Amino acid sequence: MRRPAFLLVPAVLLATAGCAPSVGSLGPAPTAPPASPTGTASPAATPAPAITATAGPGGSAGPAPAPPSSPVTYPATGPSRSDTLTLELWYVHDGRLEPTRRVRPAAPATSRLTLAELAAGPTPAEAAAGLGTSVPTGIAIAGLAGRVETLTVTAGFDNGGTATVRLRQAQVVYSLTQFPTVDRVVFRRAGRPDSPALDRTDFADLLPPIVVTAPGIGETVPNPVTVTGTADVFEATVNVRILDAAGRQLAAGFTVASCGSGCRGDYRLTLGYRLPPRAAAGGRTSPASDPAAGGEPVAGGPPAGGGSPAADALRAGSGSTAGRIEVFEVSARDGSRVNLVSRPVRLTGS
Repeated sequence: MRRPAFLLVPAVLLATAGCAPSVGSLGPAPTAPPASPTGTASPAATPAPAITATAGPGGSAGPAPAPPSSPVTYPATGPSRSDTLTLELWYVHDGRLEPTRRVRPAAPATSRLTLAELAAGPTPAEAAAGLGTSVPTGIAIAGLAGRVETLTVTAGFDNGGTATVRLRQAQVVYSLTQFPTVDRVVFRRAGRPDSPALDRTDFADLLPPIVVTAPGIGETVPNPVTVTGTADVFEATVNVRILDAAGRQLAAGFTVASCGSGCRGDYRLTLGYRLPPRAAAGGRTSPASDPAAGGEPVAGGPPAGGGSPAADALRAGSGSTAGRIEVFEVSARDGSRVNLVSRPVRLTGS
């Protein structure tokens, strides 16, 4: 018997539907996790208390203003741009270690570049600030495994006595362990067993009470400038002041390191500066005035803040001029500045 065509169409559709694979619900679309609140710094990112101070008219730090939306900081050791590398190099000053920083073209062999810079010695500006080196040429890199870098040294590496050799090793260890791939260093000598793997704690006694890691010697600094380092001083109190080329105090402030009085802690202070207004003729600002009180007019000498082309350029916000950043401890006995680190820099206008 022939069925009408209109009865066959639904049957075909039902059969087709029965053969199709079943599809379950996909559920709700995934959503990104909620963004963390902005403005909260990670405790690990700022191990030391950060204080921002602004110079008042007399050059001393007044009440700390609210931090800017984009705080002024120095780049961390490592690549500062894709084509450059900022190196932290540890030299010798009065028998102790002292770091400075240099910007060099980026290179994959960072340890080899660091060793070459140590052997080449300080720049003229660094040498004028009292830095020297005891690291000889000829140190070769034998390998890196498990964050331990092995160096092959020549026979001359051990010249100069035990104290000199130890200071030489300290320069190398502190400079190479700035990189995250290196935690310890082994010194290999021909025909002798390798030395134990050494790290920074093996040479902690060669650090001065106050270490300044930034800014580097001779750097052009922004305004405000951020001063960082480590210190082991009484009550962990670290004082900073900024001077112009004539020794006039432009700004001063203090901060508290993360540890002190028998332990070494990190410190960080952001300090704004400016040249003082022109004083009356016949007055000048005393560079020997109290570090936290600002300069006071005394009789005689050139007018404070000014008249020189360099001072006018700085006040106008153009170019840079010579200056100095001093980091020190105030003696609990007599109030004098002790454990002073004096760092020549180039100051810029605000």
